[in-house]
Amino acid sequence: MLEAAAEQIMVHKDFHAAFDTCDRGLRSLASMESEDSRCGEFKAGFCILGIQALAELNQWHGVLSWVLQQYEDQEKIPAKIMQMCILLYSKVGEPAVMQEAARVWLHCPSNTRVPGFGTVAELYLLHVLVPLGHTEEARELIVSEVGGSAFTEDQKQAALEVVVEKEQQNRETPLNPDSETTTRTVSTKGAVIPKLQAMLRFLYRKLSVSGSGSFPLQRIFLAAVLLYMLFLRLDPALPSSFMWISKLLQLLKQMWSAMFAPYWTVKD
Repeated sequence: MLEAAAEQIMVHKDFHAAFDTCDRGLRSLASMESEDSRCGEFKAGFCILGIQALAELNQWHGVLSWVLQQYEDQEKIPAKIMQMCILLYSKVGEPAVMQEAARVWLHCPSNTRVPGFGTVAELYLLHVLVPLGHTEEARELIVSEVGGSAFTEDQKQAALEVVVEKEQQNRETPLNPDSETTTRTVSTKGAVIPKLQAMLRFLYRKLSVSGSGSFPLQRIFLAAVLLYMLFLRLDPALPSSFMWISKLLQLLKQMWSAMFAPYWTVKD
């Protein structure tokens, strides 16, 4: 069954069938009373292929819960499977999913003697704690008994440098991203004012040359521009809005005088 599942994944690319085969294989192992090392290897093999099949099916959300169903105690999960889960959830941008499970696994004393313990600790540090910004916990992990069992002195120094670099990045990040966005929006609106003026003048000239029958169109044009700018494009909460309104009113007054002054003159 294990060979069949591997063939279904690598040769036939039939991931649904591969996962079903792994699931049936795990149920068969669960019905056996023997818990020797060979059964444990088969169990780990089915889980590894099952994880790959779920990832290929884009069903990675259920990977950790499925693995935990196979191992009653998460401390007993093999190191290779922990490594796969950490890398999988890191790749899909959800490292927090593995934080608690990996922490419990690493702090289990019996796992310190397991081959691959150091790799799990390294992946947990670099792909879970550091991306999440948990630099204090990362420091504690490095200097704790877990770090002493997992890392050499050179590895500890390299890990601390990674943590320090992450802390510097956190300090350089703006404390108020909204203020930066507001500043960028203000500068963008200020740069658009000359373009808006040119556009309004161009449209006015186009309407003016259309003859005496264009008088209603000119009124509609002015009303539409005023309503659009005041209700759709301007945010009264921004300081730049006052400059926009001032410029707009000045331009509209000029256009009003140019369009309607002759009518008032004739009336007088």
